[in-house]
Amino acid sequence: MRTFTAVVEKDYETALYVGYVPGFPGAHSQGETLDELQANLHEVIEMLLEDENLTFNTEFVGTQQIVVA
Repeated sequence: MRTFTAVVEKDYETALYVGYVPGFPGAHSQGETLDELQANLHEVIEMLLEDENLTFNTEFVGTQQIVVA
């Protein structure tokens, strides 16, 4: 069992949640609800993990807040 961290944003033009897994090419999806997005990302990640030559370009470390005056 593996755990992946997804970055999730809300697109106010489409009212959809958009998510992607940093460093995991192709691991992105969208959904009308957070539950739908999670299910869609789960399906995409399972499909991508079937590739035996899969390599990760980065590792998720965290987020930072940048204050600009």
